[in-house]
Amino acid sequence: QVQLVESGGGLVQAGGSLRLSCAASGRTFSSYAMGWFRQAPGKERDVVAAISSNGRITYDVDSLRGRFTISRDNDKATAYLQMNSLKPEDTATYYCAAAGTTVQLRDMKIDYWGQGTQVTVSS
Repeated sequence: QVQLVESGGGLVQAGGSLRLSCAASGRTFSSYAMGWFRQAPGKERDVVAAISSNGRITYDVDSLRGRFTISRDNDKATAYLQMNSLKPEDTATYYCAAAGTTVQLRDMKIDYWGQGTQVTVSS
């Protein structure tokens, strides 16, 4: 069993930055690929980025590349999402998730979800 707790969301002006954190409980964090997803009101939940268990493979959405960066620290059992040059359209609830591989994350075959953290970008 893995519990995921996101933090770092909040209200930011357009052009600003936020770093989201996802702290995992349990001793098996390093065996899971981790991903970040977001869901805006009335829209589906979409993948934002994913990273393999050892951090060597990352996946990110083309439209967000260059602004959002995923990383992880297995010693701290924490995954991160650095978000720069934020835009109002980035406003959403952001969720972290764990799965066996980055492919499974991309395919939404998730083992564990966090509870989400709200990001609001004002214009």
